[in-house]
Amino acid sequence: MTRRAGMIGIALYCLVPFYWMVVSSFRRTSDIYDKSPFPAPWSLESYDAVFAEGMGFGQSLGNSLIVAATTTAVTLVIGTLAAYALARLQFRGKNVILALVIAVSMFPGALLIVPLLKLFTAIGWINSYQAMIVPSMSFALPLTIWNLTTFFRQMPYELEQAAQIDGCTPFTAFRRVMLPLAAPGIFTTAILAFIATWNEFIIAVTMVNDQSRQTATVRIAQFTGAAKFDTPFGTQMAAGVLVTIPLVLLVLFFQRRIVTGLTAGALK
Repeated sequence: MTRRAGMIGIALYCLVPFYWMVVSSFRRTSDIYDKSPFPAPWSLESYDAVFAEGMGFGQSLGNSLIVAATTTAVTLVIGTLAAYALARLQFRGKNVILALVIAVSMFPGALLIVPLLKLFTAIGWINSYQAMIVPSMSFALPLTIWNLTTFFRQMPYELEQAAQIDGCTPFTAFRRVMLPLAAPGIFTTAILAFIATWNEFIIAVTMVNDQSRQTATVRIAQFTGAAKFDTPFGTQMAAGVLVTIPLVLLVLFFQRRIVTGLTAGALK
């Protein structure tokens, strides 16, 4: 009973802010400070404002999808190969490399903004997709490499040996035998990398000031109200719901695969 009550409490703690965001997005602007648990009356005023002409929110959603999908795809290709090499090959300094990978993931991203801004300005990358994709990869790759290295280490080496005895080259054995078996771990890592990139803000707001290239998180922060000092809370809540829904659906739709990937290798 105590465990169940604790789980319910944690679930409520996590879901109540999202619930309040959804409720606020359906309130009228004049009712935005109402504390009732349900909108009265229900209104789509905020959603109409999000997609109003000149807001550019639909385009920013497309930009977020381009950046997140590209970052995830490139990260998976590089990270899977690197993780497999670290898990299977024996060479001096392997543990040092893994330690450096973890150290990079712990490095504060805000400290890299100024050097990256100067670099991208010098090479003409400002207001481009690659200015957001490349830095995002530097944070997604450590997560991918570390997760998949642990995953590949749990897989029996005899599977590759059997494939090579049957005539497969090492790369063919990796592609035809190991990759299908590692699919749950790769899929879970892809979801985590996609979510982290989709929600990224500081890199996107620094490297891009062209509205046609801005991602959804940046566009939401730049919403303005009818007056100079008016904060469009309802519009921001509606945009927040629209940005969050794809992630929620993604996790719910692939829930079983994510759980399988997270628990694979836990037991031998």
